[in-house]
Amino acid sequence: MCLGTPAQVISVRRENELTIARVRMGGLETDVLVAFSDTIKPGEYVIVHAGMAISKIDEKEVKELETLLHELEQALNP
Repeated sequence: MCLGTPAQVISVRRENELTIARVRMGGLETDVLVAFSDTIKPGEYVIVHAGMAISKIDEKEVKELETLLHELEQALNP
């Protein structure tokens, strides 16, 4: 089983043939390799796994995931 984390794109740049996105995940910022062909823009959301943005995700889905993760955390740490 793999776990992908939602992240908000801060900036996007090209390095040779690669697309690198600066993303924010839970208050932390990091660079990730964009591993899909869709274009992305700052403000959009992606799913990050193993240092790579593997897909886009819309903001509504991000909010739903955040709610579910918060509920899981509360259930595990009463």
